[in-house]
Amino acid sequence: MNILEFSLLVWLGSFTAGFVGALTGLGGGVVIVPLLTSVFSVDIRYAIGASLVSVIATSAGAASTYIKKGLTNLRLGMFLEVATTIGAIVGALIATFVTVKALTIVLAIVLLYSAYLFQQPKLENPENDTADPLAHYLQLNGTHPTAEGVMSYQVHAVPGGFVMMCVAGVISGLLGIGSGAFKVLAMDQIMRIPFKVSTTTSNFMIGVTAAASAGVYLARGYIDPGLSMPVMLGILPGAFLGARFLIGAKTQILRIIFSLVLVLMAAKMVYQTLGGGLL
Repeated sequence: MNILEFSLLVWLGSFTAGFVGALTGLGGGVVIVPLLTSVFSVDIRYAIGASLVSVIATSAGAASTYIKKGLTNLRLGMFLEVATTIGAIVGALIATFVTVKALTIVLAIVLLYSAYLFQQPKLENPENDTADPLAHYLQLNGTHPTAEGVMSYQVHAVPGGFVMMCVAGVISGLLGIGSGAFKVLAMDQIMRIPFKVSTTTSNFMIGVTAAASAGVYLARGYIDPGLSMPVMLGILPGAFLGARFLIGAKTQILRIIFSLVLVLMAAKMVYQTLGGGLL
C-alpha cells in the first residue's frame, strides 16, 4: 500500500481506539500498539512511541468533557499521578534495554489480563461505609452525578491503590499502552469508588503518565512524526466522541467485544513472535 492508504487505515484504527479508550478508561494505546505491530508490521518500539502520543491525545480529548460533567476526581487523580509518573519513567528506562521479543510477550500477557479484568462485574455505585482516614485527610472523597441525582462516595485503601498505581506506571512506560485497565482496577476494586468515576479519572491520569515516558522514547528516537501524526489525528476525535457517549452508555456488550479483540490480538502477536506466520 502507498503512504496515503497506510495513513488512512492508521487513522481509522486510531479513531476506533480513541473512542473505545475514552469510553472505557483503558486508553487507546491498548489497541494502537498491537494494531500497528500485528496489522501494519511496525517495529514495537516505534509503535509504543506513537501510542504514547495517542494516549496523551486521548486524555486531552476526554478529560475536559468529564471534568465539565463533574465525573472526574481531580484531587485523587493528581495524588495518584505521583505514583504512576515515577513508575512510567522507570518502565520507559527499562524498555530501552529489553528485547523486542520480550516486549511483545509481555504485551500479549497484559492484553490477556486486561481482557480478563474487563469482564469482571463492576458495581456502578458500590456500598461505602467508613472512608480511609488518609483519604479524609487528603480530601480525596467526592461526589458524582447519577440518574438519581448527585451522590457522594468515599475512597478506601489509599496506600494499596498508590502501590497499584506504581505498577500501572511501570507497565505504561514499558509498553506504551496507558495501563488504563490497571488504573481502573485499582480505583474500582481496591479503592472502591464508582466505576464511572474510576473510568473518567483514569482518562485524566493516563495523559500525564504517558507524557512522563514519552520524553524517554523521544530522546531514543522512537517517536516517528509520520506514524504519530495519523494516530493522533484519529484518536483525538474518537476520544471526544467516546467521552460524549460515556454518561448514558451501557458497556456490557462493549466489554465482551473489546475483550475478544484483545484476546485475538494477543494470540496473533504471540504466534508471530514464536515463529508462526499463518495468522
